[in-house]
Amino acid sequence: MFGYVLANSAELTPNQQRRYRAFYCGLCRALGKRCGKLSQFTLSYDMVFLAMLLTGLYEPESEGGSSRCPLHPTKRHDWLSNPIIDYTADMSVLLTYYNLLDNWQDNKNAPSLAAAKVLAPRTREIARQYPRQSASIHHCLSQLERYEKARSEDLELTAGCFGELMAALFCYKQDFWRPTLSEMANGLGKFIYLVDAYEDLPKDRKAGLYNPWTTYASRPDFEEHCHEVLTLLMAQSAAAFEKLPIIQDQDILRNILYSGVWTRYQAIVDKKNRRNPKG
Repeated sequence: MFGYVLANSAELTPNQQRRYRAFYCGLCRALGKRCGKLSQFTLSYDMVFLAMLLTGLYEPESEGGSSRCPLHPTKRHDWLSNPIIDYTADMSVLLTYYNLLDNWQDNKNAPSLAAAKVLAPRTREIARQYPRQSASIHHCLSQLERYEKARSEDLELTAGCFGELMAALFCYKQDFWRPTLSEMANGLGKFIYLVDAYEDLPKDRKAGLYNPWTTYASRPDFEEHCHEVLTLLMAQSAAAFEKLPIIQDQDILRNILYSGVWTRYQAIVDKKNRRNPKG
């Protein structure tokens, strides 16, 4: 359910692209150091966005460097390191672990169970360090599973679970910024869940699987309705973001919120239109 919160690279300057990549490499590096090399498969641009957002808000002391890695051995890449990037690495592992367990429980997916067992020792340590986030992720995914099994047609209920989950991750501290970060994360989390469901809709309908959009898909104005719902959610998220006193990397963050999050959705729409041209 990740891969939707990324930058529109075509609209970033070369310096912005290097900065964005430094966060990506920093998060990958933090995952490897803190949780082992295999944890690096949890890396996502969605969590890179979180690292950049919280770094801009709290401005922790950071260090940087340049190094090669096994995936890119011929070229050195810049990286950043700070406590918030470490936090984001831990949240990546925690979230992936619970998702893997859900895959095993729902589909008896053996590779998911095997991967969860690899992450389990470090996940237990992270859960002890961040009990609030751990409990919230587990609760939200369990609640979402109940709604999905009941084939709920209420978008607010189903998408709201993922919005609440994202809010737990975004609230790095229980401080003055918690309500604003929660509002921002709720809109973004609901957007992620519903775009993911929109992408899966054709195959879910064909297989008779649950999808929160299924009932709405028969409406003649479904595409317009879907776009309107998603637009309202991102407007909520962006409006909350604008309340945060972030100066560092604000142009990259705005690129992601106002343009980047729509690139995957637009690609899905374009693919759908190619398969079903109007005429």
